Amino acid sequence: MATALPELSPPGGRWKRALSRLNRGVANSRVGRYFKLEERRSSFTTEVRAGTATFLTMAYILAVNASVLTDSGGPCSVADCVPLCSVPTIPVSSCSGVSPNGTALSVVQPDDSCKFAPVNPGYSACLDRTRKDLIVATVASSLIGCFIMGTLANLPLALAPGMGTNAYFAYTVVGFHGSGSISYGSALAAVFMEGLLFLLISAFGFRAKLAKLVPKPVRISSAAGIGLFLAFIGLQNSQGVGLVAYSSSTLLTLGACPRSSRASLAPVLTVNGTVSLIPGGTVSGDILCLGHRMESPTFWLGVVGFVIIAYCLVRNIKGAMIYGIIFVTAVSWFRGTSVTAFPNTASGDAAYAYFKKVVDVHKIERTAGALSFAHVGEGQFWVALVTFLYVDILDTTGTLYSMARFAGFTDSNGDFPGQYFAFMSDASSIVVGSLLGTAPVTTFIESSTGIKEGGRTGLTALTTAAYFMLAFFFTPLLASIPAWAIGPPLILVGVLMMRAVVEVDWDDMREAIPAFITMIVMPLTYSVAYGLIGGIGTYIVLHFWDWSHDALRELTASVKARQQNKNNKNNNNAEAGAGEVRLSGTGNINGNVVGAIQEIGDGEQRDKNCSVGLSKCGGGAIPVVEEGKTGEGATSMADLGSALGKRGDRVYRLFVIESASVVFAHSKNLLGHLNID
Repeated sequence: MATALPELSPPGGRWKRALSRLNRGVANSRVGRYFKLEERRSSFTTEVRAGTATFLTMAYILAVNASVLTDSGGPCSVADCVPLCSVPTIPVSSCSGVSPNGTALSVVQPDDSCKFAPVNPGYSACLDRTRKDLIVATVASSLIGCFIMGTLANLPLALAPGMGTNAYFAYTVVGFHGSGSISYGSALAAVFMEGLLFLLISAFGFRAKLAKLVPKPVRISSAAGIGLFLAFIGLQNSQGVGLVAYSSSTLLTLGACPRSSRASLAPVLTVNGTVSLIPGGTVSGDILCLGHRMESPTFWLGVVGFVIIAYCLVRNIKGAMIYGIIFVTAVSWFRGTSVTAFPNTASGDAAYAYFKKVVDVHKIERTAGALSFAHVGEGQFWVALVTFLYVDILDTTGTLYSMARFAGFTDSNGDFPGQYFAFMSDASSIVVGSLLGTAPVTTFIESSTGIKEGGRTGLTALTTAAYFMLAFFFTPLLASIPAWAIGPPLILVGVLMMRAVVEVDWDDMREAIPAFITMIVMPLTYSVAYGLIGGIGTYIVLHFWDWSHDALRELTASVKARQQNKNNKNNNNAEAGAGEVRLSGTGNINGNVVGAIQEIGDGEQRDKNCSVGLSKCGGGAIPVVEEGKTGEGATSMADLGSALGKRGDRVYRLFVIESASVVFAHSKNLLGHLNID
């Protein structure tokens, strides 16, 4: 007799059953009930997968944000520059006497020019430390923001320092290497104060109302303008692939020349053969191509990264941005190549030594608590604060609503569950980020990738926070990402942000022109604030005539109405007499006049309701008439007036509910005084 063999389940089936048991167990636990897994038709494994997808699509911010903010110089200053010999190739310790070619040697003390090309070694070392600080600050602020959003708001939304606001912070407010209007510490103070205001606005529920005060075309096009701004940055050398270079005749031209063929520019003054920097002038980065255009190896490596990201976006592959960054960065790790991120220089050797650690928990040294309120009384400080506040109100609020709508959470009024704590989460994250030294934290639109993977609860945000926690230990790897790896995602983030332009009504020039001005001014002036000011100003100018015409028309109508009321009142007062009926209004229900007779006289005032037919009001039968007829108990309109007029020294006022003035239209001569309230 043959023995039946036990049926073996395929490994995939056992794995699925194990995951199913895990999902049921989590859903029935206190954690599952708190995050409403069953109510929102999700599962634990779905939330983990969604959180992973969200992190992969936004992990680029760790390197990009740190690089952008480092361009501001951070807390670095002239004090970090070191003295150099007048002949840079000779060390300071040997800088005395005469050089081999007969040049007198002397030690040159640093000044403001030490922050610009050629950058002083001391300042360059400070920038390297600042970038590491900012990577950790970005990780910490993102982790905290995601944790608060997940636990309190229970929404699948991730937070991190926002692209756009970080560029405005670095290149407009602080300026390249501190060449802007206020210092890095003062800019952080502006972000801190803006975060507190944002927190108060969120607590009292004013965010959506404030966002609606900005003209719609400006509100829509500002996202596209910031996208163009980011793409423009990604096309340059400092944080991009270097395709765009300076031209003395056209301002911009084609670049992509190798590092050896680039030069810096500076406004100088020559007096008696002595060349000096013009007061207030600064030395640029290496923006001028001397030749060999389109021959930069790092540019072409960046192009490969761009193609990888673009292809992944076209194929809807999760983590498109991070794949492109990883490829370009990995190729740039090899020393001795034309695309290496670690050239054979002192700074390159130091960067390579740190990179080889791989795992390292970096302690924030200078950016945390770097706030300074020294410029709080200056106008530029408040311009920056208001701009940060405006962008956060529009960007964060708009992103929250759009992500909630994408997830199917919004109701007919646009509200969604957890919105109060969602608003409070990103507002409090801004305050935390400023204390760590980074630009405003915002809800990332890349959260849509997690939502698309099925994320519906705060477990998605907590999974993303867990990945940010792991990033704490890999700062050396994140610090090794070069500019030509960051440029491609900046350009493609600009592409994603351009989708907002379809919402502009381009057929209405009063809407289209302000939208276009907002978009074009942002990248070409390197300022988000100037774009907003230009767009709002243009909108006001184009609508001023219509607004003035409407206001004048309303004022004229109001004056005419007041004059008419005054004339009617004078006429009525002349006709009114003692013992007359004063009709305040008329109304009807089912064809019958319904109202209230108010009896006034002898120092007392009583309201008496009268219904259809004969009613006892003021001690007598008061006829109430039907529309177009005389009422019961009265043979004519004269009888009605007579009945009400025979009240001696008392005056009766008839108040009614709805309009039926036809009934009394011909009784003005009998009723004496018609006063419509």
